[in-house]
Amino acid sequence: MVNKLNDLLNALQKNRILIWLLIILITLIWGYAWVLMKASLNYMGPFTFSAFRFTIGAITLLLVIWLLKTGFPPRKYIKHIVIIGLLQTSAVFLLVMYGLLFVGAGKSSVILYSMPLFSSLLALKFLGEKINTAKMIGLLMGLAGLVTILGWDIFIGQPREAIYGQLLIVLAAIAWSISNVYYRLKVQHLQQLQVSALQMTFGALGIIAAAVLMEWNNPVVLNTESIYYVLFTGVLASALCFTAWFVIISLIDMVTATISTLLVPIFGLFFSSLILNEELTPGVIAGSALIISGIMIAQIKKRKHSSRDQEDQATVK
Repeated sequence: MVNKLNDLLNALQKNRILIWLLIILITLIWGYAWVLMKASLNYMGPFTFSAFRFTIGAITLLLVIWLLKTGFPPRKYIKHIVIIGLLQTSAVFLLVMYGLLFVGAGKSSVILYSMPLFSSLLALKFLGEKINTAKMIGLLMGLAGLVTILGWDIFIGQPREAIYGQLLIVLAAIAWSISNVYYRLKVQHLQQLQVSALQMTFGALGIIAAAVLMEWNNPVVLNTESIYYVLFTGVLASALCFTAWFVIISLIDMVTATISTLLVPIFGLFFSSLILNEELTPGVIAGSALIISGIMIAQIKKRKHSSRDQEDQATVK
């Protein structure tokens, strides 16, 4: 099993076309998963669905670790992984799934993927990273896009429930940003597959607790469609795609990988319009364009800056 994985990594490393095909496949799956997350609410509560999804995802990742015999991180890091799990899995997806009760899947995906904007502000404060002019322009464009999606008449022109759902997803993006910074500060040097498996396990436990407390007596309909939603999002969108994602970020630079995630809200909006008949309003389209353009401006500038740093380091050597 390990030899086959190494052969796959070597093949990917030698062929960037294969890497980008894998990136497109992953972002397609993640974009489509937003439609399934929204549709799952017809069969069970949001917390119950998330409990099913991430329990299956965690079990899948733990099986991968067992098959690869990679072991687990030292015990002293477990508390940090628990915090990451509660932030990245529990908080993010409890907020997202509850927000989906009031917000369309396409709009929700765009709002959540504003996460890099909040990560930039947190990185400035806690990681000592600087925000240059391009990053600041990108950040302001992204925030303007977020306001556009939420609606300029947010306090007078939208139902209160819609505003509530959108704010929950904004909080989910902030929780995701905090988990990213915490990961960089505490466990970045650990094997990513180990961290992902354990954080998803602890995150799933948090979601299960919320489901038991909030939805114990709620009806759960298990049929072909609902089981498909759980298995697709749990095994493919969560466990296998995150595993493949760790392979990708081990083969290409982080900036390129980050830019590629901008395909997710685009696919989310497309699938939501195609399958759920959600309307692509001018505000959603304009706001999406602003967020995506803002993040790309900031990240592309960062990429050029990083390349310059690498050249300087090579000169010193």
